[in-house]
Amino acid sequence: MPRRRSILGAAASACLGIAPAQAQPLSSWPDRPLRWVVGYPAGGPSDTFARLIAERMAPQLGQAMLVENRPGGGAVVASEAVARSVPDGYTLLHSDNGNLVYNPALYGRLPYDPDRDLTAAGFIGRFPLFLVVRSGGSPSFDDFVAAARALPPNYGSPAVASPHHLAMEMLKRRADFPADHVPYRGGPAAMRDLIGGRLDSVLIDSATGIPFLRSGRVQALLVLSERRSAQMPDVPTALELGIGDAVAFGWQAMHAPAYTPPAILDRLNRELRSAVASEAMQQRMHDLGVESAAWSPGELNEFVAREAAVWRPLIRELGIRLDT
Repeated sequence: MPRRRSILGAAASACLGIAPAQAQPLSSWPDRPLRWVVGYPAGGPSDTFARLIAERMAPQLGQAMLVENRPGGGAVVASEAVARSVPDGYTLLHSDNGNLVYNPALYGRLPYDPDRDLTAAGFIGRFPLFLVVRSGGSPSFDDFVAAARALPPNYGSPAVASPHHLAMEMLKRRADFPADHVPYRGGPAAMRDLIGGRLDSVLIDSATGIPFLRSGRVQALLVLSERRSAQMPDVPTALELGIGDAVAFGWQAMHAPAYTPPAILDRLNRELRSAVASEAMQQRMHDLGVESAAWSPGELNEFVAREAAVWRPLIRELGIRLDT
C-alpha cells in the first residue's frame, strides 16, 4: 500500500503540472538562497514585515533569504509565480487574506488555486481593524449609526476588496446602517483625508491607525476583534456592543507550493516562529498592535479554510469583482 500511494501521489502531481520535489535530506536543506515573493510594492506593510523576518531567518537557515517584490493584480502575479514553482522550499509566498482567501471570489478565473496549489509554512500576525472618526465627532458607535441612518456617511479604506473594505461592508450588514465606500491607495492617505475633513470615517488597521489614535487627532469607535486591543484598551469590541459575528482582521503569513516536503515546511515554520518571537520583532509588533500566534502549518491551513468559509460567500453576495 505505501508503494501504491507513492505512485498515485506522483501521478496526481503530474496531472496538476507540478513535479514533486526531489528527495533531499533535511540536513542539507537549504543549500542555496531562498526567495520570498511579496505581491505588493516595496515599502508597504507586507514588504516591511517580510524583510524584517527574512533578516532574522537567514542566519538560522544558513542561507540568504531574498525578498522579491512582484506587485500586480491583487497579488495574483506573485501567487501564480510561487504556485507554479518547484515545491522544494526555495520559493515562498508572502500570503494574506487577499491572495489566500478573497481572490477566488473576486476573480472569475485565477491562474492559481490557493486551496490546491499552496500550503502553509507559518503565520506572521494579524492586524486588528478599527472604525475611526475625527476627534470630536460621534461620541460612540451608537451615535454614529443613528446619524448614518439619517444621513449616510462615507468611509475610506486602503483599497477596493482590502480586508478593511470587506470588514466595513460586513459591519454595515451586522449593525444595519448605510455608508458609502471611498477607496484609497493606502491607509495613510485615507487617514489624512479623514483629519482634513474630506471623509467621515475610516476602517483602518492597527499598524496604520494606532499612531493617528495616539496623536489624538482621531478617535476609535470600535475594534473588530474578539477582545480589546492591548494598545487601545478603552476601545470596545463590536461584540461588546452587541454586534454578533463582527470579527475581522488583516493578517500575514508564509506559504509554499503544494507538495513541499513536510520536513521542510516544519523547518520553515520553526525558523519563522523564532524570528517573530524575537525581542525586537515582538516589541515592534506590540507597538503597532499586531497579534502573533505560533501556529503549526496544519493549524494555519485550518485557519485559512475557516476564513474562506466566512469571506468568500460574503464577497459573492456583495457582488464585488476585480476582473470586470
